Amino acid sequence: MSVDVPSRRDIIVDNKSILLPAVAGLSQFSTVDYPGHLCAVIYTQGCPCRCRYCHNTSLQPGQGSSVMSWSTVMGWLATRKGLLDAVAFCGGEPTVHKSLLLAIKQVKTLGFNVALHTSGLYPHNFANLLPYLDWVGFDVKSPFAHYPDITRVPGSGGKVKESLERMLSSNISYEIRTTIHNTILSSADLVMMAHELQMIGVSRWVLQRFNKAGCADLELIAGHTEIERDLVARLRINVPNILVR
Repeated sequence: MSVDVPSRRDIIVDNKSILLPAVAGLSQFSTVDYPGHLCAVIYTQGCPCRCRYCHNTSLQPGQGSSVMSWSTVMGWLATRKGLLDAVAFCGGEPTVHKSLLLAIKQVKTLGFNVALHTSGLYPHNFANLLPYLDWVGFDVKSPFAHYPDITRVPGSGGKVKESLERMLSSNISYEIRTTIHNTILSSADLVMMAHELQMIGVSRWVLQRFNKAGCADLELIAGHTEIERDLVARLRINVPNILVR
């Protein structure tokens, strides 16, 4: 007789053991992680980026253990049918896990819509997920050529651009957002980003002020996070629909 333990992540599919993403946390109720929907949020362990403004640094290591088994998550979700609209996968970076597709398929069998928050660093994995997603929250961190300065991941800008292009060609609902901090992104950076986003077909862009909660970088915490109205007007020449929050 098998016993379900909190760290158990594997399930049997076609007589093979499949290791699902480590569940680093579960938020039972959210109104902000999938706009217009009431959803649960599953946080996955692991992210290759080392962004200075990260507020979930505990989720960066790829070898963290699950706080609950996948069967426990699915069992709980089954009790939420009719009460929640959707399930959102966040991280960390969920697409680092190839087995995320299987997890999403299982959630879909319960009748939930599925949202994904991603930085787009794994375009092939992301492309495989797109047919099963209902909404994507996509982080665009900087001009593509400057990505390694933010993420500390060589070549990350090209991968993100590829993921963006795949997403835009899929016609899925999405939100593209950028974290604003004057220490990290200059006005010139934002103007360059607006041009790059326009060139690949982006018409909606959220500029979100840096949130110091969970951030350990003292320079950023003490810094300036506002964006001038004149600059926003300039950015709207390229991307007409911009929201600052």
